[in-house]
Amino acid sequence: MVSGLKLTVIAALVASLSACAVGPDYQTPEAVDDISFNSPYQQAEQAQSWWLAFDDVVLNRLISHALMENRTLAQARANVDRAYAVFRNAEIDRLPGGSLDAGYQASENATLATNDNGVITRGYSTGARVSWDLDLFGKLRRASEAAEAQAQQADILWHDAQVQLISQVATSYGEYRGAQLRLVVAEQNLQNLQQSRSIVLARLEAGMASELEVAQIDAQLYQIHASVPVHRVALLTAEATLSALLAQQPGQLDLEAEPDLPALKKPVAVVDGENYLRYRADVASAERLLAARTAQIGVATADLYPNLSVNGFLGFVSGPGLTLGSETQSWSVAPTLSWQAADLGSVKARIRQAEASSQMALAQFEQQVFNALNEMQLSLNSYNLSREQQISSELQWEASNKAVQIARQRYDAGTGEFLELLDAERELLRSRDQLAQLQQQSFIRLVSIYRSFGGGIELI
Repeated sequence: MVSGLKLTVIAALVASLSACAVGPDYQTPEAVDDISFNSPYQQAEQAQSWWLAFDDVVLNRLISHALMENRTLAQARANVDRAYAVFRNAEIDRLPGGSLDAGYQASENATLATNDNGVITRGYSTGARVSWDLDLFGKLRRASEAAEAQAQQADILWHDAQVQLISQVATSYGEYRGAQLRLVVAEQNLQNLQQSRSIVLARLEAGMASELEVAQIDAQLYQIHASVPVHRVALLTAEATLSALLAQQPGQLDLEAEPDLPALKKPVAVVDGENYLRYRADVASAERLLAARTAQIGVATADLYPNLSVNGFLGFVSGPGLTLGSETQSWSVAPTLSWQAADLGSVKARIRQAEASSQMALAQFEQQVFNALNEMQLSLNSYNLSREQQISSELQWEASNKAVQIARQRYDAGTGEFLELLDAERELLRSRDQLAQLQQQSFIRLVSIYRSFGGGIELI
């Protein structure tokens, strides 16, 4: 009865000690300079479908294919599996472990006794060996916490890899369509200049124009010709980038020839009071890293205290006859108490390293919050300014087009100067190409809004 009571008390003491864990308990930061972000990470529902608002069949197909085939995304997914395997292994380390063993041993002169001279002994052993680190001060528990936080970080980074991949595909698609559009504009400008050149040549034959006028319009033609290879290089670059993102070989990408850039039918909206930081995977990733670094302080601190482990054996030990029975049954229990008493200076140094790593992770997390807030605001401002530019450019192109028509009519009627027509056409070419650039820029900056808000921005 007394022995049973003692065993109960010892078991309760071991259990209570095992429930303790040295080192700081992690608490999620609630604010950085009055910036609240205590909402847990949440991937926005529209993060995996926001591009559908553009209603572009080709873009939809490209992104769907990239999500299935991109190797960087597959690598991030495998990293999640690896991280959770590490976490499960850390959890298992807190439980008793063991193995089933069967062995044979032969020896001669096993002792110093003279009776054993020349005697060969043989024997077999089979049974279960068990070992258990009781984790009195929570070293294994803190290691498990760190591994879990790192696994969660890997999962968050996988979601972030999807957002980044979608943004990269959409951006490259915009660059491809933009290069197409600028190429079409250049070809249209060449046609317009060729028509103007034909008029000048006709007037030259009639003695109403000079060689200077022909040379001037030829110079403008060559300038447009020189820009065509630039647009083709941009087209090839965007195509190569898309092929790589979709894990396709050169020349396999199937894109329709429509040069139109996707456009939203509804504007984007920022909801007042919405905590968009919770959609930012980089902020959530930095927070999980901070949690892991905090837990590792406990891992290092536990080495200041003794470690108790128990090893045991239950099985059979027999001679050459390999008989198994009650007479050959064997068991052993070997508790071991170890303490790094002679190495406490090194232990304290590791604790300081862990604490410094935690401070670094905290600073990184706080900086990531500021980076995220400013990036989100910058993306909104940049898009709004780009839209203002695009609207002004559209008005400029309309005015330039009207000016060319008036100048051409006056020139054809003989009441206008050729230089006026040439300048008007030059301005028309420039304004049309600028409009194409701004259309591409607006689309790419709109994609940047979705990326910087983690896909959490909505349409109204």
